[in-house]
Amino acid sequence: MLMSFRVSELQTLLGFAGRSKSGRKHELMGRSLQLLKCEGNYQVRAKIRELYRARYPRRVVISPQKSVPPPRSLPPPPSRREEMSNSVPVHPDVRLVSLPFFEHIDDLVRPTSLVPVGMSQLQENYVVFHLTPRQVGLITTSRDNRPHSRHDFTVQIQLRICLLETSCEQSDNFPSSLCIKVNGKICSLPGYVPPNASVDHKRPGRPVNITNQCRLSSTVPNHIHVSWTPRHGQRHVVVIRLVRLVTSSCLMQRLKARGYRNPDHSRALIKEKLAHDPDSEVATTSLRVTLLCPLGKSKMTLPCRSVTCSHLQCFDAALYLQMNEKKTTWICPVCDQKAEFKSLVLDGLFREILDNTSGSCTEISFYEDGSWRP
Repeated sequence: MLMSFRVSELQTLLGFAGRSKSGRKHELMGRSLQLLKCEGNYQVRAKIRELYRARYPRRVVISPQKSVPPPRSLPPPPSRREEMSNSVPVHPDVRLVSLPFFEHIDDLVRPTSLVPVGMSQLQENYVVFHLTPRQVGLITTSRDNRPHSRHDFTVQIQLRICLLETSCEQSDNFPSSLCIKVNGKICSLPGYVPPNASVDHKRPGRPVNITNQCRLSSTVPNHIHVSWTPRHGQRHVVVIRLVRLVTSSCLMQRLKARGYRNPDHSRALIKEKLAHDPDSEVATTSLRVTLLCPLGKSKMTLPCRSVTCSHLQCFDAALYLQMNEKKTTWICPVCDQKAEFKSLVLDGLFREILDNTSGSCTEISFYEDGSWRP
Protein backbone atom coordinates (compact mmCIF):
# COMPACT_ATOMS: atom_id res chain seq x y z
CA MET A 1 0.00 0.00 0.00
CA LEU A 2 2.67 2.47 1.09
CA MET A 3 4.63 2.13 -2.16
CA SER A 4 1.63 3.44 -4.15
CA PHE A 5 1.29 6.66 -2.09
CA ARG A 6 1.70 10.08 -3.68
CA VAL A 7 3.62 12.96 -2.08
CA SER A 8 0.46 14.42 -0.50
CA GLU A 9 -0.44 11.10 1.15
CA LEU A 10 3.12 10.58 2.41
CA GLN A 11 3.07 14.09 3.93
CA THR A 12 -0.28 13.37 5.61
CA LEU A 13 1.08 10.15 7.10
CA LEU A 14 4.28 11.79 8.35
CA GLY A 15 2.33 14.70 9.83
CA PHE A 16 0.07 12.23 11.64
CA ALA A 17 3.17 10.54 13.12
CA GLY A 18 4.76 13.84 14.09
CA ARG A 19 7.61 13.55 11.58
CA SER A 20 9.00 16.15 9.18
CA LYS A 21 6.91 16.56 6.01
CA SER A 22 9.55 18.41 3.99
CA GLY A 23 11.77 16.95 1.30
CA ARG A 24 11.51 15.08 -1.99
CA LYS A 25 9.41 12.01 -2.56
CA HIS A 26 12.26 9.52 -2.01
CA GLU A 27 13.04 11.17 1.35
CA LEU A 28 9.38 11.11 2.40
CA MET A 29 9.14 7.46 1.36
CA GLY A 30 12.29 6.64 3.35
CA ARG A 31 10.87 8.19 6.53
CA SER A 32 7.56 6.39 6.01
CA LEU A 33 9.32 3.04 5.58
CA GLN A 34 11.24 3.71 8.81
CA LEU A 35 7.90 4.21 10.59
CA LEU A 36 6.73 0.79 9.42
CA LYS A 37 9.84 -0.86 10.84
CA CYS A 38 9.01 0.34 14.37
CA GLU A 39 7.40 -2.48 16.36
CA GLY A 40 3.95 -1.85 17.87
CA ASN A 41 3.20 1.14 15.64
CA TYR A 42 -0.39 0.03 15.09
CA GLN A 43 -1.82 3.57 14.75
CA VAL A 44 0.53 4.30 11.83
CA ARG A 45 -0.50 1.06 10.10
CA ALA A 46 -4.16 1.94 10.59
CA LYS A 47 -3.54 5.41 9.12
CA ILE A 48 -1.86 3.85 6.07
CA ARG A 49 -4.92 1.65 5.50
CA GLU A 50 -7.20 4.69 5.92
CA LEU A 51 -5.25 6.73 3.35
CA TYR A 52 -5.15 3.79 0.96
CA ARG A 53 -8.94 3.26 1.20
CA ALA A 54 -9.49 7.00 0.63
CA ARG A 55 -7.50 6.83 -2.60
CA TYR A 56 -8.89 3.48 -3.77
CA PRO A 57 -12.50 3.38 -2.49
CA ARG A 58 -14.44 0.19 -2.86
CA ARG A 59 -16.79 0.08 -5.84
CA VAL A 60 -20.54 0.22 -5.32
CA VAL A 61 -22.83 -0.89 -8.16
CA ILE A 62 -26.11 1.07 -8.51
CA SER A 63 -28.76 0.14 -11.05
CA PRO A 64 -29.75 3.14 -13.21
CA GLN A 65 -33.32 1.81 -13.78
CA LYS A 66 -34.61 1.31 -10.24
CA SER A 67 -33.98 3.10 -7.03
CA VAL A 68 -33.10 0.08 -4.94
CA PRO A 69 -30.70 -0.27 -2.05
CA PRO A 70 -27.19 -0.78 -3.35
CA PRO A 71 -25.77 -4.26 -3.03
CA ARG A 72 -23.07 -4.93 -0.45
CA SER A 73 -19.80 -3.32 -1.53
CA LEU A 74 -17.07 -5.75 -2.53
CA PRO A 75 -13.40 -5.03 -3.20
CA PRO A 76 -12.34 -5.31 -6.84
CA PRO A 77 -10.70 -8.62 -7.71
CA PRO A 78 -6.93 -8.40 -7.61
CA SER A 79 -5.14 -8.23 -10.92
CA ARG A 80 -2.75 -11.00 -11.96
CA ARG A 81 0.22 -8.73 -11.28
CA GLU A 82 -1.08 -7.96 -7.75
CA GLU A 83 -1.62 -11.67 -7.05
CA MET A 84 1.93 -12.45 -8.16
CA SER A 85 3.32 -9.51 -6.15
CA ASN A 86 1.64 -10.76 -2.96
CA SER A 87 3.23 -14.19 -3.44
CA VAL A 88 6.79 -12.83 -3.81
CA PRO A 89 8.92 -13.06 -0.63
CA VAL A 90 10.38 -9.73 0.54
CA HIS A 91 13.81 -11.22 1.28
CA PRO A 92 14.19 -14.36 -0.90
CA ASP A 93 17.09 -16.75 -0.41
CA VAL A 94 18.89 -15.65 -3.58
CA ARG A 95 22.62 -16.39 -3.97
CA LEU A 96 24.65 -14.23 -6.33
CA VAL A 97 27.70 -15.38 -8.24
CA SER A 98 30.87 -14.39 -6.36
CA LEU A 99 33.05 -11.77 -8.04
CA PRO A 100 36.81 -12.54 -7.82
CA PHE A 101 37.82 -8.88 -7.99
CA PHE A 102 35.61 -7.97 -4.99
CA GLU A 103 35.91 -9.37 -1.47
CA HIS A 104 32.66 -9.38 0.49
CA ILE A 105 32.79 -7.55 3.85
CA ASP A 106 29.19 -6.87 4.97
CA ASP A 107 25.60 -7.05 3.75
CA LEU A 108 24.04 -3.57 3.87
CA VAL A 109 20.77 -4.63 2.24
CA ARG A 110 20.17 -8.36 1.87
CA PRO A 111 18.38 -9.63 -1.28
CA THR A 112 15.17 -7.58 -1.51
CA SER A 113 12.43 -8.23 -4.07
CA LEU A 114 11.57 -5.51 -6.57
CA VAL A 115 7.81 -6.00 -6.42
CA PRO A 116 5.52 -4.30 -8.98
CA VAL A 117 2.55 -2.43 -7.47
CA GLY A 118 -0.56 -1.89 -9.60
CA MET A 119 -0.56 -2.02 -13.38
CA SER A 120 1.71 0.93 -14.19
CA GLN A 121 4.24 0.18 -16.92
CA LEU A 122 7.04 1.96 -15.04
CA GLN A 123 7.44 0.60 -11.50
CA GLU A 124 9.46 1.94 -8.57
CA ASN A 125 10.75 0.66 -5.22
CA TYR A 126 12.57 2.34 -2.36
CA VAL A 127 15.34 0.92 -0.15
CA VAL A 128 16.87 2.60 2.90
CA PHE A 129 20.08 1.59 4.69
CA HIS A 130 22.41 2.94 7.39
CA LEU A 131 26.17 2.59 7.76
CA THR A 132 27.77 1.74 11.09
CA PRO A 133 30.71 3.79 12.40
CA ARG A 134 33.02 0.85 11.63
CA GLN A 135 31.79 0.67 8.02
CA VAL A 136 32.20 4.43 7.55
CA GLY A 137 35.77 4.15 8.85
CA LEU A 138 36.59 1.26 6.48
CA ILE A 139 35.43 3.31 3.48
CA THR A 140 36.91 6.72 4.34
CA THR A 141 40.36 5.30 5.18
CA SER A 142 40.54 3.22 1.98
CA ARG A 143 41.01 6.02 -0.55
CA ASP A 144 43.90 5.29 -2.93
CA ASN A 145 46.12 8.36 -2.67
CA ARG A 146 49.09 7.01 -4.63
CA PRO A 147 50.56 9.30 -7.32
CA HIS A 148 48.75 9.03 -10.70
CA SER A 149 45.92 7.00 -9.13
CA ARG A 150 42.24 7.86 -9.59
CA HIS A 151 41.91 8.38 -5.80
CA ASP A 152 39.00 5.94 -5.67
CA PHE A 153 37.89 4.13 -2.54
CA THR A 154 39.14 0.54 -2.41
CA VAL A 155 36.35 -0.32 0.04
CA GLN A 156 33.11 0.34 -1.83
CA ILE A 157 29.33 0.26 -1.48
CA GLN A 158 28.21 -2.04 -4.27
CA LEU A 159 24.69 -2.45 -5.63
CA ARG A 160 23.77 -5.58 -7.57
CA ILE A 161 20.53 -6.68 -9.27
CA CYS A 162 19.71 -10.20 -10.43
CA LEU A 163 16.75 -12.41 -11.24
CA LEU A 164 14.66 -13.73 -8.38
CA GLU A 165 15.70 -17.37 -8.74
CA THR A 166 16.76 -19.55 -5.80
CA SER A 167 17.63 -22.80 -7.59
CA CYS A 168 21.23 -21.77 -8.38
CA GLU A 169 23.69 -18.88 -8.11
CA GLN A 170 22.60 -15.85 -10.12
CA SER A 171 24.66 -13.54 -12.33
CA ASP A 172 23.95 -9.80 -12.45
CA ASN A 173 20.86 -9.11 -14.57
CA PHE A 174 19.24 -5.71 -15.10
CA PRO A 175 15.50 -5.29 -15.77
CA SER A 176 14.32 -3.18 -18.70
CA SER A 177 14.43 0.64 -18.48
CA LEU A 178 16.39 0.49 -15.22
CA CYS A 179 17.12 3.76 -13.42
CA ILE A 180 18.82 3.97 -10.02
CA LYS A 181 18.89 7.08 -7.85
CA VAL A 182 20.94 7.34 -4.66
CA ASN A 183 19.88 10.18 -2.38
CA GLY A 184 18.15 11.80 -5.36
CA LYS A 185 21.15 11.55 -7.71
CA ILE A 186 21.05 9.36 -10.82
CA CYS A 187 23.70 6.61 -10.90
CA SER A 188 25.75 5.89 -13.98
CA LEU A 189 24.98 2.44 -15.41
CA PRO A 190 26.76 0.29 -18.04
CA GLY A 191 25.95 1.27 -21.63
CA TYR A 192 23.47 -0.66 -23.73
CA VAL A 193 24.62 -3.71 -25.68
CA PRO A 194 24.62 -2.92 -29.44
CA PRO A 195 21.37 -4.41 -30.79
CA ASN A 196 21.42 -7.39 -33.12
CA ALA A 197 19.05 -10.10 -34.25
CA SER A 198 19.77 -12.47 -31.34
CA VAL A 199 20.16 -10.05 -28.37
CA ASP A 200 17.60 -7.63 -26.94
CA HIS A 201 18.54 -3.96 -26.65
CA LYS A 202 19.40 -3.89 -22.94
CA ARG A 203 22.15 -3.06 -20.48
CA PRO A 204 24.62 -5.81 -19.50
CA GLY A 205 24.23 -6.81 -15.86
CA ARG A 206 27.20 -5.64 -13.77
CA PRO A 207 27.80 -4.51 -10.18
CA VAL A 208 27.29 -0.77 -9.64
CA ASN A 209 29.63 1.24 -7.41
CA ILE A 210 27.42 3.76 -5.55
CA THR A 211 30.01 4.88 -2.96
CA ASN A 212 30.38 8.42 -4.26
CA GLN A 213 26.60 9.01 -4.18
CA CYS A 214 26.19 7.68 -0.62
CA ARG A 215 26.32 9.69 2.61
CA LEU A 216 29.37 8.37 4.45
CA SER A 217 27.86 8.94 7.88
CA SER A 218 26.54 6.66 10.62
CA THR A 219 23.80 9.14 11.58
CA VAL A 220 22.18 9.88 8.20
CA PRO A 221 20.34 7.18 6.18
CA ASN A 222 20.90 6.50 2.50
CA HIS A 223 17.86 6.34 0.20
CA ILE A 224 17.86 4.18 -2.93
CA HIS A 225 15.16 4.62 -5.57
CA VAL A 226 14.89 1.92 -8.26
CA SER A 227 12.57 2.28 -11.25
CA TRP A 228 12.13 -0.30 -14.01
CA THR A 229 9.73 -1.78 -16.54
CA PRO A 230 8.54 -5.29 -15.52
CA ARG A 231 8.56 -8.11 -18.05
CA HIS A 232 6.13 -11.01 -17.90
CA GLY A 233 7.51 -13.98 -15.96
CA GLN A 234 10.55 -12.10 -14.59
CA ARG A 235 11.15 -10.86 -11.05
CA HIS A 236 14.32 -9.19 -9.78
CA VAL A 237 16.02 -8.57 -6.45
CA VAL A 238 18.38 -5.80 -5.35
CA VAL A 239 21.36 -6.36 -3.03
CA ILE A 240 23.69 -3.77 -1.47
CA ARG A 241 27.01 -4.87 -0.01
CA LEU A 242 30.22 -3.46 1.39
CA VAL A 243 33.12 -4.91 -0.62
CA ARG A 244 36.88 -4.52 -0.95
CA LEU A 245 38.62 -4.30 -4.34
CA VAL A 246 40.98 -7.19 -5.13
CA THR A 247 43.81 -6.69 -7.65
CA SER A 248 44.98 -9.11 -10.33
CA SER A 249 48.32 -9.51 -8.52
CA CYS A 250 46.43 -10.59 -5.38
CA LEU A 251 44.45 -13.16 -7.41
CA MET A 252 47.74 -14.34 -8.92
CA GLN A 253 49.10 -15.05 -5.44
CA ARG A 254 45.94 -16.98 -4.55
CA LEU A 255 46.26 -19.03 -7.74
CA LYS A 256 49.90 -19.81 -6.97
CA ALA A 257 48.91 -20.87 -3.46
CA ARG A 258 46.80 -23.67 -4.98
CA GLY A 259 49.99 -25.13 -6.44
CA TYR A 260 50.63 -26.79 -9.80
CA ARG A 261 48.54 -29.69 -11.03
CA ASN A 262 50.46 -32.97 -11.15
CA PRO A 263 52.19 -33.38 -14.57
CA ASP A 264 50.87 -36.96 -14.77
CA HIS A 265 47.35 -35.59 -15.15
CA SER A 266 48.32 -33.83 -18.41
CA ARG A 267 50.26 -36.89 -19.60
CA ALA A 268 47.16 -39.03 -19.12
CA LEU A 269 45.15 -36.50 -21.14
CA ILE A 270 47.75 -36.65 -23.94
CA LYS A 271 47.58 -40.44 -24.07
CA GLU A 272 43.79 -40.29 -24.17
CA LYS A 273 43.76 -37.81 -27.05
CA LEU A 274 46.35 -39.73 -29.08
CA ALA A 275 45.02 -43.23 -28.35
CA HIS A 276 44.37 -45.21 -31.54
CA ASP A 277 40.72 -45.41 -32.55
CA PRO A 278 40.07 -48.75 -34.33
CA ASP A 279 37.05 -47.24 -36.11
CA SER A 280 39.13 -44.43 -37.63
CA GLU A 281 41.18 -44.83 -40.80
CA VAL A 282 43.45 -41.92 -39.87
CA ALA A 283 45.65 -42.27 -36.77
CA THR A 284 47.04 -39.19 -34.99
CA THR A 285 50.46 -39.96 -33.51
CA SER A 286 51.53 -36.53 -32.28
CA LEU A 287 50.07 -33.24 -31.13
CA ARG A 288 51.70 -29.86 -31.72
CA VAL A 289 51.25 -27.07 -29.14
CA THR A 290 52.75 -23.61 -28.74
CA LEU A 291 54.59 -22.21 -25.72
CA LEU A 292 53.43 -18.71 -26.65
CA CYS A 293 50.46 -17.27 -24.81
CA PRO A 294 47.54 -16.74 -27.26
CA LEU A 295 46.78 -13.43 -25.51
CA GLY A 296 50.13 -11.63 -25.68
CA LYS A 297 51.98 -13.80 -28.22
CA SER A 298 54.92 -13.94 -25.78
CA LYS A 299 56.34 -17.01 -24.06
CA MET A 300 54.30 -18.15 -21.08
CA THR A 301 55.71 -17.88 -17.56
CA LEU A 302 52.70 -19.18 -15.58
CA PRO A 303 50.93 -21.71 -17.86
CA CYS A 304 47.34 -22.37 -16.87
CA ARG A 305 43.95 -23.41 -18.21
CA SER A 306 40.49 -24.12 -16.83
CA VAL A 307 39.54 -27.55 -15.53
CA THR A 308 36.41 -27.24 -17.69
CA CYS A 309 38.47 -26.97 -20.91
CA SER A 310 39.16 -30.13 -22.92
CA HIS A 311 42.25 -28.84 -24.77
CA LEU A 312 45.93 -29.16 -23.76
CA GLN A 313 46.94 -25.67 -24.86
CA CYS A 314 47.65 -23.29 -21.97
CA PHE A 315 47.72 -19.50 -21.64
CA ASP A 316 49.62 -17.20 -19.28
CA ALA A 317 47.78 -16.77 -15.97
CA ALA A 318 49.20 -13.33 -15.11
CA LEU A 319 48.20 -11.81 -18.46
CA TYR A 320 44.77 -13.46 -18.34
CA LEU A 321 44.06 -11.99 -14.89
CA GLN A 322 45.30 -8.53 -15.90
CA MET A 323 43.01 -8.49 -18.94
CA ASN A 324 40.02 -9.54 -16.85
CA GLU A 325 40.84 -6.85 -14.30
CA LYS A 326 40.43 -4.24 -17.06
CA LYS A 327 37.36 -5.86 -18.64
CA THR A 328 35.89 -8.86 -16.87
CA THR A 329 34.75 -11.62 -19.24
CA TRP A 330 36.40 -14.86 -17.94
CA ILE A 331 36.45 -16.36 -21.45
CA CYS A 332 39.17 -18.88 -22.37
CA PRO A 333 41.37 -17.40 -25.14
CA VAL A 334 41.84 -20.88 -26.66
CA CYS A 335 38.30 -22.30 -26.92
CA ASP A 336 36.12 -19.21 -26.16
CA GLN A 337 34.31 -21.06 -23.36
CA LYS A 338 33.81 -19.86 -19.80
CA ALA A 339 37.01 -20.03 -17.72
CA GLU A 340 36.12 -18.65 -14.28
CA PHE A 341 38.86 -17.83 -11.79
CA LYS A 342 37.77 -20.61 -9.44
CA SER A 343 38.29 -23.18 -12.23
CA LEU A 344 41.84 -22.11 -13.19
CA VAL A 345 44.78 -24.46 -12.53
CA LEU A 346 48.50 -24.05 -13.15
CA ASP A 347 49.76 -26.86 -15.41
CA GLY A 348 52.69 -28.83 -13.96
CA LEU A 349 53.70 -30.49 -17.26
CA PHE A 350 53.92 -27.18 -19.14
CA ARG A 351 55.95 -25.80 -16.22
CA GLU A 352 58.45 -28.67 -16.68
CA ILE A 353 58.60 -28.03 -20.43
CA LEU A 354 59.26 -24.29 -19.95
CA ASP A 355 62.02 -25.08 -17.44
CA ASN A 356 63.70 -27.52 -19.85
CA THR A 357 63.57 -25.60 -23.14
CA SER A 358 65.61 -22.69 -24.42
CA GLY A 359 64.19 -19.20 -24.69
CA SER A 360 64.02 -19.49 -28.47
CA CYS A 361 61.86 -22.65 -28.39
CA THR A 362 58.23 -21.71 -29.04
CA GLU A 363 56.63 -25.04 -30.03
CA ILE A 364 56.78 -28.67 -28.91
CA SER A 365 55.12 -31.96 -29.92
CA PHE A 366 53.39 -34.47 -27.64
CA TYR A 367 53.46 -38.20 -28.48
CA GLU A 368 51.32 -41.25 -27.76
CA ASP A 369 53.29 -42.33 -24.70
CA GLY A 370 52.94 -38.90 -23.06
CA SER A 371 56.47 -37.76 -23.94
CA TRP A 372 57.34 -34.49 -25.68
CA ARG A 373 60.05 -33.06 -27.92
CA PRO A 374 60.79 -29.56 -29.31
